[in-house]
Amino acid sequence: MMKAAFVCENAQMIHRVYGEAQKAALFRRVEMSPGVFRSLQDDALRDVDVIFSTWGMPACTEQEIRQWTPNLKMVFYAAGTVQSFARPFLHEHVRVFSAWRANAVPVAQYTFAQIILALKGYFAVQPLTRTCRSKAQAVFQHYPGCFDVKVGLLGCGAIGSLVAEMLGRLDVEVLVFDPFLSEEKAKALGVRKAEMAEIFATCSVVSNHLANLPETVGIIRREYFLSMPSYSVFINTGRGPQLREKDVYDMLTADNTRFALLDVMTEEQNSDANPLNALPNCLITPHIAGSSGLEVRRMAEYAIAALDCALDGRPCEHEVTEAMLKTMA
Repeated sequence: MMKAAFVCENAQMIHRVYGEAQKAALFRRVEMSPGVFRSLQDDALRDVDVIFSTWGMPACTEQEIRQWTPNLKMVFYAAGTVQSFARPFLHEHVRVFSAWRANAVPVAQYTFAQIILALKGYFAVQPLTRTCRSKAQAVFQHYPGCFDVKVGLLGCGAIGSLVAEMLGRLDVEVLVFDPFLSEEKAKALGVRKAEMAEIFATCSVVSNHLANLPETVGIIRREYFLSMPSYSVFINTGRGPQLREKDVYDMLTADNTRFALLDVMTEEQNSDANPLNALPNCLITPHIAGSSGLEVRRMAEYAIAALDCALDGRPCEHEVTEAMLKTMA
């Protein structure tokens, strides 16, 4: 039986993500060292074959990996992006598995729900109903509902693909901007590839799911926002730096029938003072789209499934390669 250990700078995070059921499943598969190691620099890790972690996985150098974990073969990360730590492990021929697809599930569900509500005019109509039902009904007449309209997705990776699949249940046309999306996959998802300019100018709802990479910083340009139709909605559960918040502010103030639903901000620590907070047509949430509550344990389940694939010698869709790091979030 392989020897394994939990490694995470925050021990409580391990217990949050790996519930009792998930721990029991791991204990049936590997010989787990007691406790949680906060770094690799511990003699007790020298014989470990497998590491399990989540948010708070410490970054290590190649030399530290060679020195402290010479027998390490695999790292299973029950969370999303591995950009901060994966490369040195891959360089040392340690396989890395990520549950990023599990984290995509709640984000896609959250986005799908927002798109339906946006098309029904919920975000504009509900506050008006508090003060004047007749005004709310008048505004409601401007919204198309979920039939014969266009919805735009920026990015069609794990999250965008799931959203596209969910949108396939509606009678809407889905336009996607993603340079890496093949025509074959677009056809399989039932979406049409389009340039960002067309998406912003023609879609009733635009949702951002682009990967957070240096190449995508500022990719959503000002003219795109200003071209959005009246009563359209922009949703951002991706990352803040892909746009300039001043451009979003100008888009919303130039036409107050437009709405923005922002779950991420460029500077989230200072979002209380952000001018967007003062706009009634901008709804900001504190990064709630991703895995939360008991949802985080889905990521531990994905890590266990990846372990089973590795132990059985089967290919695993959760395995990360260095080539993937060039395009994944």
